[in-house]
Amino acid sequence: MSERAVTIEEAAPPPPPPPPSYSSVFLRLASLILRIFTFLLLLISLIVLCTNTVDVYPQKLRFQDIYAYRYMLSTIVIGTAYSLLQLALSIHNVVSGQDGILLLDFFGDKLISYLLASGTGAGFAITVDTKRLTDADPVFELIDIREFYDKAYASASLLLLAFCTTAMLSIISSYTLPKRV
Repeated sequence: MSERAVTIEEAAPPPPPPPPSYSSVFLRLASLILRIFTFLLLLISLIVLCTNTVDVYPQKLRFQDIYAYRYMLSTIVIGTAYSLLQLALSIHNVVSGQDGILLLDFFGDKLISYLLASGTGAGFAITVDTKRLTDADPVFELIDIREFYDKAYASASLLLLAFCTTAMLSIISSYTLPKRV
């Protein structure tokens, strides 16, 4: 019988594939939770903005009468649609244990966060300006227009929070992308 020298490579079986790292699982769960928060914030902001009306005799002032609020509405609708899409993809990623479409997460989160930030700025800016103008005009003393501005502030504040969660998602996608690509 001929004895052959066995090398370490031949004797040891190949190592099993590494289990998913806890940081990867944690990032997927954190992303899912943040996407849920983003969707809820945008949905509530949409409802508050769309129900914002006040009676200004002889007609009714609605949010769509002001162009900046229309822009704010469009950013909320686009953000909600993107958030709903990403929420479905995040649920799939958590269930399947996959990372999903990393480039969509990376570029989409950045683009939507900038869009939400601009909608927030437009909402706050027009509310501050019109409130200042109506407070200085004695005609508006007889009209209780404060509720209109309070709802506008509330909607813009919720949009700001949605921007913050989307910005956090952008950071997570920026962290995840170089590890996988």
